[in-house]
Amino acid sequence: MATTIEYRYVVSDKKILGGEPVIRGTRTPVRAIVENWRLGLSPEEIVIHMPHLKLAQVFEALSYYSDHQKEINKYIEKNQVPEDKIHSAFII
Repeated sequence: MATTIEYRYVVSDKKILGGEPVIRGTRTPVRAIVENWRLGLSPEEIVIHMPHLKLAQVFEALSYYSDHQKEINKYIEKNQVPEDKIHSAFII
């Protein structure tokens, strides 16, 4: 008999970031970990930059991303700063 295993560290709660998947007990979204990983940081480096996380949480966030890429990619897109806003912020 197969047993379904839920994610231990990744949760979704409408009260936290509108239900975006986050690391349990934090407000750190899975997308933030994925974005750091996409920038070339290893999981071990991510925990240096996010010291409130454990390595197991980072690995699980990446595993969650692997299983739910479309969902997380939508959150990444939704939270990108528009190109025109980036440039205007640096004009002196």
